[in-house]
Amino acid sequence: MKLEVITPESNLYAGEAVSVSLPGVDGFFQILNNHAPIISTLKAGEMKVELAENVQEGTLSSSVKLEGQKTLRISINGGVAELYNNKLIVLAE
Repeated sequence: MKLEVITPESNLYAGEAVSVSLPGVDGFFQILNNHAPIISTLKAGEMKVELAENVQEGTLSSSVKLEGQKTLRISINGGVAELYNNKLIVLAE
C-alpha cells in the first residue's frame, strides 16, 4: 500500500508499506495491504511501519527511527488516518 505521513511542518515519510500499526483512540490497530476503507482518529503514541523495500537512514526525517532496514517507528501526538484504494494518509501532530 502507499503510505504518506504528514505533519503541519513537513512530510515525514512517503513510500510503499506492507503493514502499519497505529495508536487509535480505542487502542492500537493494524492496517495491511488491501484493507477495507477506514478513517480513524489517533492518540499520542508510536506508529510502526513495515516497509516493502529497504530504506537508507539518511533519506528519512530526523523524527523517524529506523529499525533494521524495513521497519520504521514514528512518534506522533495524535491525528487522523484515512485509508482508501490501498493508500493510507496519516495526518499527524
